[in-house]
Amino acid sequence: MEATLKKVQKLALLHDKVDPRLVKERNIKLGLRNADGTGVAVGITSKGQVIGYEKITHGDGTEVVNPVPGKLFYCGYDVEDLVREKEQDSRFGFEETVYLLLTGELPTKHDLKAFSQLLGKRRALPDEMKEMIRNRPCHDDQMGSLHTIVSAMHLFDKNPNSTDLNDVTRQCIDLIAKFPTIIAYNYLTATTEKKVKNRFREPDQNMSVAENFLYLLTGGMPDRATAELFDTMLVFHAEHGGGNNSTFSTRCVSSSGANTYMALCAGIGSLSGHLHGGANEAVVRMMQDLKQKVKNWQSDEEVEAYLELVLDKKAGDRQGKIYGMGHAVYTVSDPRAVFLEKRAGELAEAASREEEFELYKRIARIAPGLVRGKKGKVVCTNVDFYSGFVYQCMGIPADLFTPIFAMARVAGWCAHRIEEIVQGKIIRPSFVTSLKGKRTVIPLSKR
Repeated sequence: MEATLKKVQKLALLHDKVDPRLVKERNIKLGLRNADGTGVAVGITSKGQVIGYEKITHGDGTEVVNPVPGKLFYCGYDVEDLVREKEQDSRFGFEETVYLLLTGELPTKHDLKAFSQLLGKRRALPDEMKEMIRNRPCHDDQMGSLHTIVSAMHLFDKNPNSTDLNDVTRQCIDLIAKFPTIIAYNYLTATTEKKVKNRFREPDQNMSVAENFLYLLTGGMPDRATAELFDTMLVFHAEHGGGNNSTFSTRCVSSSGANTYMALCAGIGSLSGHLHGGANEAVVRMMQDLKQKVKNWQSDEEVEAYLELVLDKKAGDRQGKIYGMGHAVYTVSDPRAVFLEKRAGELAEAASREEEFELYKRIARIAPGLVRGKKGKVVCTNVDFYSGFVYQCMGIPADLFTPIFAMARVAGWCAHRIEEIVQGKIIRPSFVTSLKGKRTVIPLSKR
């Protein structure tokens, strides 16, 4: 068996590698990226807009891509304004964000209250689903568990395969409400004794999404400041345009006419990949390695020397990446990271982790110049650089970082699913062949 596996791998490597000259000759957009690194426009959306650069066309027709400070818009509203407004009112904002993404409009007070109540009423899981979570084989794959349970949720839907907007909207709201409950129960099942598993706390209908999740996780009412910051994290992660991998995956599957459960499982599967959803965990692992290897955290020279080794694939995970640096769109700044740097400082002080936070800031100051010098890229700290540290200060374990991302991003996935169904055209890009012509079949006896 081992020999067969090795042969399959060897032949796959032989035939699946792409000749860079062919890519250039055929003008292939690998990764759906243009030659300048920008994304290929393959769809249109009113949900999210991500701005990190501007294209300027000169008189001779040539285009230049200029980096600009990052901006993120939800249905035309600057997410920084949404967060600022909800903080001024000392209220929670994720429910409002979900409503905005699904409808394209900000809710009135009456609409927001009714929608929040609807989410609260739909949080509880069927008893059969709770038993499924309790009795699953013991493992620590939280994203795999989320995928399994969301897939199985179709069993409790009387009309699971409907693509009628009435059913799809109902399913989307139901799953947005249930994601925090599923994620909390999955984690508790993996980390607590059996007698505790048999006493899952029931979700509280009257709490905000942020409060309820922290309550399910810990059993206690979270302090207001922590719950409000967690709520802001959910707002920041709720949407990021149609081109991010998990949202695009959701739209692709939705465009085929697949049901809501399968479409959202596509998003979960995509987000489970380490190149998409695991970045903040990678930052935490990198920081752990750095803290062991660098004796003087206050020394720019020692920190810079370590980061150079990382870029040269001689330190960290040997992948040549300073995690938390760079983004597919943002260049000068990620607005979410700018906000989190301020909040992380406050949390660090409260958690007596100021020295560690200063190390983060030192890396944020040094790393962009190193990357630009070695790779010629303009990069900035992204939201993942600080989000893991913020979660750690809240007492949230690393195993939940990516599931929490999914808990927030399901709002965007659902908004894009509905939009894809309304637009109603199957996504079907083309691939060109890397082969040079027809091959002749040789009889099996002569191979």
